Amino acid sequence: MSGLEESLYALDWNDIISVAIITLISYDYILQFEKEVTFVWGRQWSVMTYLYLAVRYFGIVHATICAICYDMFLFMKWSFSVYLCLTEVILIWRLYVLYNQSKLILYLLLGLFSPVVVLYIGVDIFLWSRSSAVSVEEIIITPNIKYCTTLYHIGPMPALYASIPVVCYDIFLVVLAIAVLRKHLKERKEFRMKPNTYVVMIVRYHAIYFVLNLASQIYLAISWANLSTVVLNLAILFKDTTPFIIAPRLIISIWDTHANDNCVHLSTMFEDCVCLSSPPELEQPEIDPCV
Repeated sequence: MSGLEESLYALDWNDIISVAIITLISYDYILQFEKEVTFVWGRQWSVMTYLYLAVRYFGIVHATICAICYDMFLFMKWSFSVYLCLTEVILIWRLYVLYNQSKLILYLLLGLFSPVVVLYIGVDIFLWSRSSAVSVEEIIITPNIKYCTTLYHIGPMPALYASIPVVCYDIFLVVLAIAVLRKHLKERKEFRMKPNTYVVMIVRYHAIYFVLNLASQIYLAISWANLSTVVLNLAILFKDTTPFIIAPRLIISIWDTHANDNCVHLSTMFEDCVCLSSPPELEQPEIDPCV
């Protein structure tokens, strides 16, 4: 395949993936818009509301822009790191609530999270912000047809090593979530009560977040390898759609589940209107879920 044919082939794949990304993100936003109006704009805001808005709209901006120059390329890489940090904050906040708003757990998780943030910044500076490591080249097919391609000048090993602490931290968060679920199931079994729906949901979502973040770290590592055009574009399709679709959905699904739940006693511990305990005696008055 000649140089011109390779450029046209890469341009075709770039156009296909770009259209697919915009279509998927837009379609998901349309599907979720009614729920967003109900559970976000139509109620009192909480910490989780702000986190939802951050992952929803920051993700949309990141997914729909194109790297037309080196500065825009850097913005996309730095913003993806910010997005991954936001998903970690969601997990931290959920664990803080699961552990009965334990300050010790919160400070522990934030303390361990600080080196992860520093690591993300270091990776973005050392790998993504140095022209000796990565550069953006403009391919001119005709005077009216141009596109940009990324050239990687070092192998995937630095990115791979940098991802290890992040993955270890995610494993730690999952272990904490599983531990609280195990304790919860044991206590409920002793009283012959069904497990709390929301505790099970949140732990399940922790596992999904872990898989999602693990896949993102794998993408960041393999993107430095000399991948074929097809594999690289499919990886970009995953990176620019899956995290930005799943993360907001996992947040809003809990609100949606609660809205359709016949729960008498409500707890504001989650600050997003969830029912944490089984319904008490019917004579107990109902509490406003959004207090």
